[in-house]
Amino acid sequence: MTHSNNFKQSHTEEEINIREELEKYLRYWPWFVITVLVAIIGAFVYLRLTVPVYNTVASVIIKDEESQGGGGSAEMANFSELGLLGGMGTNSIENEIGLLNSRRLMISTVKALNLNIEYYDAAGVKEDEIYLDAPYLVTLLSVDDALLQHATREGESDFLIKPAQEEGVVELHFLENDKVLRVKLDEIVNLPFATLVVKDNRKFHEATGRLLTSKKSQIVKLKTVEQIADRLRSKVQVNLIDDNATLLEFNLESTVKEKAQDVLDQLIFEYNKEAIEDKNEVANNTARFIDERLQIISQDLDTVEVGLKDFKEDNRLTNIEAESSLIIENASDYRRREQEIGTQLELANSMISYLQDNPENSDLLPANMGLEGEAVNGQIENYNQLVLERNRILSGATERNPAVIRLNSQIEQLRSTILSGLQRTQSNLRIALNDLKRQSNLIGSEIAQVPAKELQFRDISRQQNIKEALYIFLLQKREENSLSLAATAPKAKIVDPAYSLGNPVSPKRNIVLAAALLLGLAIPFLVIYIRRLLNNKIERRDDIEKITRQIPVVGELPRIARGESDLIVENDRSVLAESFRILVTNLQYLLVNAETDGKGYCIYTTSTVKGEGKTFTSINLAMTLANTGKKVVIIGADLRNPQLQRYDNQSKSLLGVSDYLVSNDHTLEKLVHDSKFHPKLKLFLSGSIPPNPSELLRQKKFGQMIAELREQYDYVIVDTAPCMLVADTFLISRYADLILYVTRAGYTEKKLLNFAVDAVKDGKLHDVSFVINDVKTANFGYGNKYGYAYGAEQPSLWERFKKSF
Repeated sequence: MTHSNNFKQSHTEEEINIREELEKYLRYWPWFVITVLVAIIGAFVYLRLTVPVYNTVASVIIKDEESQGGGGSAEMANFSELGLLGGMGTNSIENEIGLLNSRRLMISTVKALNLNIEYYDAAGVKEDEIYLDAPYLVTLLSVDDALLQHATREGESDFLIKPAQEEGVVELHFLENDKVLRVKLDEIVNLPFATLVVKDNRKFHEATGRLLTSKKSQIVKLKTVEQIADRLRSKVQVNLIDDNATLLEFNLESTVKEKAQDVLDQLIFEYNKEAIEDKNEVANNTARFIDERLQIISQDLDTVEVGLKDFKEDNRLTNIEAESSLIIENASDYRRREQEIGTQLELANSMISYLQDNPENSDLLPANMGLEGEAVNGQIENYNQLVLERNRILSGATERNPAVIRLNSQIEQLRSTILSGLQRTQSNLRIALNDLKRQSNLIGSEIAQVPAKELQFRDISRQQNIKEALYIFLLQKREENSLSLAATAPKAKIVDPAYSLGNPVSPKRNIVLAAALLLGLAIPFLVIYIRRLLNNKIERRDDIEKITRQIPVVGELPRIARGESDLIVENDRSVLAESFRILVTNLQYLLVNAETDGKGYCIYTTSTVKGEGKTFTSINLAMTLANTGKKVVIIGADLRNPQLQRYDNQSKSLLGVSDYLVSNDHTLEKLVHDSKFHPKLKLFLSGSIPPNPSELLRQKKFGQMIAELREQYDYVIVDTAPCMLVADTFLISRYADLILYVTRAGYTEKKLLNFAVDAVKDGKLHDVSFVINDVKTANFGYGNKYGYAYGAEQPSLWERFKKSF
């Protein structure tokens, strides 16, 4: 049961603490409303002035050439059998991503789209790029990159184009130096950094002849191609969608959707264009080799055919084949084999001659020439792939690149290997040919009876067949090579052409408005929190009650607005008057046990330091008591720094307490004067400033003075000196029935409250109660914080708002 009660009590205290903490911030609700409104208005202005940025996306599939060579469609299978799909293969998808991100490809894209010329709307509030919708387009004929880069850095390359009064003439207003240049459309304009032509791009309605575009002027910004390329490279993102696929996605954020789409589409086009050029390089090189060999073989074939014709004419031969068919039938097999080996030997000789005549490693070797032996053909294909890879790297690097050096070494080694292999093949073919010839000689003994002319004819005919077979073979290869050129497909297959998403990626309206709302709430919260965190002054009664519970707080006095009176008058219904009435009511409960023997009460007002409002509290407390019909006298006991005189300038020269204590010639009746504030309120001023105020206050005469005044008045209010600065108040504290310890909100430091607590513990002061002066309306602990003042006019919302801080 006890545990349950403790839990309920702790829960209630926690709830109260949370409510109190919230109230500390909610009392400043006007500031939260204002900052939220300002933040939201600022957010709307930001959204209005900020150009939205959209995300543009495109996707492609990078084809794997090696996998395509093995088949796919029927046509691709046929081409593979013909050897037409050799060439550049994909080493890795990372290399292709690197190529797509290369500066060279982006420079080609910028040049193709003229992106180094930017157009902006001159009439808009925000700087909107209008891309190709500009009323006038600029064409650069020549550019000095160094001068243009300097002009761009200085802002001298930006100019405004406005139509002039004269038809076909525009004005170029240079923004940096305010120079104006009138030029005609479609005529060459010479600038220090470029030569350009301004063309009319305005669209007219055919029927009415009116302009369809509302833009009459524009700002043109000229940049170098490299500047734009570097900027776009940093924005274009190429990402691999899946590690197990070759699907790439392009992303580009831009304020102009059409421009971003053109950039991505052109970038893919430039990539495909370069890939096709690489693929066709081997085919073009093979075509040149075949044409050279066809020219040589054609001349040799003509020579053999002319010799055969002359031989038949000289020897009057008609049908030698029929006459020697029986003999030749036995040797036909050897001749066929001899012909095949001769063809292979001729091809080997041609390839060796080509390698020896072209020693440069940058040249590609003819592929698929029909040489038997998979080793040599595979080496030639690998050689061409290495050369292409080396050339691709050289397009973006130098000869000293480690990758280039490594590839050059591999190419040199492979070239030597190919040459050695061809030479071995040549040697083997010659041996085989010689062997066949020996076999043919053996058969020749069987046909020894055949006339020598027949043998000579067969020799010439054999040479003709070899040349003719080689000629037909090269013609076939040339056609196949032409087909491979015609069948070249793009390397990057477009899955989705560039398209822009509908919603901008920035600024996001909902996020900006939400951030503005949070910022509007956070700013006053942080200001209030930091202000409270750094504030070492008391502000409200809670600040005192947290430090000390031994000394009660009997009153809170409101802050006096500038221009308002700080004195209570008769029938006063102000908040100040109500606060002192509450203070007087609370004093009645504290004085109920005071032993006065029918005499008046003696109340001291003191403070820790100067400026906390002792005198202000004293005189208004006296006025409040006087308004209730009590006889009241105020004693100025601060002999060092008297302050009562400032409320009554005419009494500054009057004698007072110090004069009474110094001399026995003065009586209280002569020194206590009427006040101008109230007929029941008397003033007993401090008098002349003595050199020894502490010694005067130590006298018993001061106590006798208090006792005498208590017999004459209902309340004796004593305005004493600050306790922390001098000991005067401690010397006379025993004569008081109640001591009001005045603190001031926003002025008295919290640590000074410990001085009052220690003074009570040490017995220097007794019957002490705190009074908080100069409290803001928002910080009142009770009653007045709700704005209640009986019979008084309710202050306006603006007045209460101003008093909240």
